[in-house]
Amino acid sequence: MAEHVVEFGKVGRPREPDGRLDAPAFHRNHVPIWSVLAEFLQDKAGEVLEVGSGTGQHVVYYAQQSPRITWWPSDCNNRHLTSIEAWRSHARLANVRAPARIDLSDRDWVLEAPGTGEPGGFLAIVCANVLHIAPWRVAEGLFAGAALNLRLDGRLFVYGPFMRNGRHTAPSNEAFDAKLRGDNPEWGVRDIDDLERLAALSHLRLIGTVEMPANNMILVFSA
Repeated sequence: MAEHVVEFGKVGRPREPDGRLDAPAFHRNHVPIWSVLAEFLQDKAGEVLEVGSGTGQHVVYYAQQSPRITWWPSDCNNRHLTSIEAWRSHARLANVRAPARIDLSDRDWVLEAPGTGEPGGFLAIVCANVLHIAPWRVAEGLFAGAALNLRLDGRLFVYGPFMRNGRHTAPSNEAFDAKLRGDNPEWGVRDIDDLERLAALSHLRLIGTVEMPANNMILVFSA
């Protein structure tokens, strides 16, 4: 999978001695994102997978808010995996698993469902700020893998900037998209219609879009 545009540790607070990195975006968006996740997860118990966990700050915060949920962080960047484990150790939360290495560009990625030895046991999968800084094959892998790993009543939550009907939702997003494509032609703000069609190939259905601060959205897909 492509690396993040901003290498965590070069912005935000300096890296802690134990390897914890800081993502400035975490401080801006963790509460709004959780408010959407909580609507689905409240009063539920089960396993939730975060793909592209980055520094690990988000998954620790989510776990603090939901003690009946077991959170599974993941990433494919070694520095991020080290940071996730460091945040996990720092927080000392029993409901955060050790980070898994998942490369979303592999369409066949799976994790064993808890207690079954088979995929398909996750109540939800969360993917934030990944699709616009990765090649299209990462989006293909996200949906293909989500279909394999979600429970029948599960949900996939995808957070980031998106276009609607081929149009940007704000001038700032249009400028951001131009910068991304200038940095790497395979990157860019994705269109909701394209993602909806891609999800349908894996029998996932777009059931909601939630407007978020800073011209971002959360797309909610059902299994």
